Amino acid sequence: MTIRSLFAPLLGLGLLLGTQAVLAATPGAFTATYNVSQGGEPMGVATVTLRAAGNGEWIYRKDIKGTGGLAAMLGASVTEASRFRWKGDAPEAISYDYQLQTGIKNKQRHLTVDWTKQLVTVDEGKGAQTYPASRGMVERNTTALALGLALRDGKQQITLPVAVRQQVQTQSFKVTGKETIEVPAGSFNAERVDRTDAERGFSAWYVPARYPLPVKLSQHDGGDLTMELVSYKAN
Repeated sequence: MTIRSLFAPLLGLGLLLGTQAVLAATPGAFTATYNVSQGGEPMGVATVTLRAAGNGEWIYRKDIKGTGGLAAMLGASVTEASRFRWKGDAPEAISYDYQLQTGIKNKQRHLTVDWTKQLVTVDEGKGAQTYPASRGMVERNTTALALGLALRDGKQQITLPVAVRQQVQTQSFKVTGKETIEVPAGSFNAERVDRTDAERGFSAWYVPARYPLPVKLSQHDGGDLTMELVSYKAN
């Protein structure tokens, strides 16, 4: 089992959470923590923050630290940091940085968007590559935020342009029902959302009237991984 199989399936989902009883047009700053598990066994802890960066830009950051299993043995950690601007009440990508560190391997990715030239540049340390940008585009770390805000606006089927490694990928999601979800932060009557454009084994549970992103997320593509909300604090 590799560190990539432990962390990669969840990293594209960019989890963050707000707990306002009545949401504003866009979420405010916060810090949230999640338990990360694999196959029901504790694997790590995720700390997620959202903060204003000035000039109409925001930074959303997720830090995952391995606390169990192979991830703990190797001292694994993953950091994802996104800079974005609000396009209406939806995020639009400006940059994204990913870094994986272990005792035996490091990996990084840097993505930037030049909106003047409508161009995305991605560099993983082996030479930069570019491709055309799409308006309203997010990247993998802010996808979950865009989903939650769309659900809050009453959408039941959502299509997002997502900047990935070599292109802008169209990803489709659908509300498939309501379920009662128990997580460390409490019990929630949540809307279940599944990805429908590919067999990704992705499910997330949202409470859109209260929170902009999932209280729980499960990913089975590449590993039976789950993230569950533990705590939230408005900053």
